[in-house]
Amino acid sequence: MEWGLPLLKVLAGVALAVPLAFYFLQDRLVFQPQPVPESARALIAERAKSIFIEARDGTRLHAWHLEGWPLVLYFGGNAEEVSWMLPRVARNAPGTGWLLVDYRGYGSSEGTPSQEALVKDAAQWYGVAREKLGARKIVLFGRSLGTGVVVQLAAASEVDRVILVAPYDSLTSVARHHYPYLPVSWMLRHPFDSLGQAPGIAAPLLCLVAGRDEVIPIVHSKRLFEAWKGSKRWVELDGAGHNSTDDEPAFWQAIREFLVQPG
Repeated sequence: MEWGLPLLKVLAGVALAVPLAFYFLQDRLVFQPQPVPESARALIAERAKSIFIEARDGTRLHAWHLEGWPLVLYFGGNAEEVSWMLPRVARNAPGTGWLLVDYRGYGSSEGTPSQEALVKDAAQWYGVAREKLGARKIVLFGRSLGTGVVVQLAAASEVDRVILVAPYDSLTSVARHHYPYLPVSWMLRHPFDSLGQAPGIAAPLLCLVAGRDEVIPIVHSKRLFEAWKGSKRWVELDGAGHNSTDDEPAFWQAIREFLVQPG
């Protein structure tokens, strides 16, 4: 009995199906929106002011605002509902202002996320911070996926400082690490090429990385850090994983020191 031809057909089918599945499902891997029920939003609003704006394409966007100085614009991870940060920033960085941004489709924001949309929305939130909230000193804070948004914004705007938690050189590079058998550079619609922007950013950088990061290997953070033009500080949290950086005492200590240091 000849098995060669049927086996080749099966292998060819698998070889075609896997890249197609990655291509069509990649948005679910990159973006995992976390909405907030209206009942929960009412409780959260007791901690911070709820701000809505309309994006240039008509999409209704949302952020949480805590008054203070300087103003930190926060962009979270790919599966993060940012209101969880409110009690932590109040406890660990009292007196600091925060604008915690809900990506499209996340929290109380409408719409569908994409690299292009998130970067454009970030620029609009920056304008809100300057023009409506009167912020004169702005710090950008990005976590994981959000570091790609922050780097793009820092490259195009005047900011005082940048904080990156678990950053990457590019999502293409990280995807290539996890899927070495796929031509991800041809397939990824949201590459978030931070490495290409870093050499032109002069703002001081605080880079916080997890020593046991299972999602973004440290080598990808290091490449971005080394390419950064401005002054920079590297803080490696040895016992942390990708989602447990905040549990390390050195995490908030480094952020507090960075926010108040002169220059």
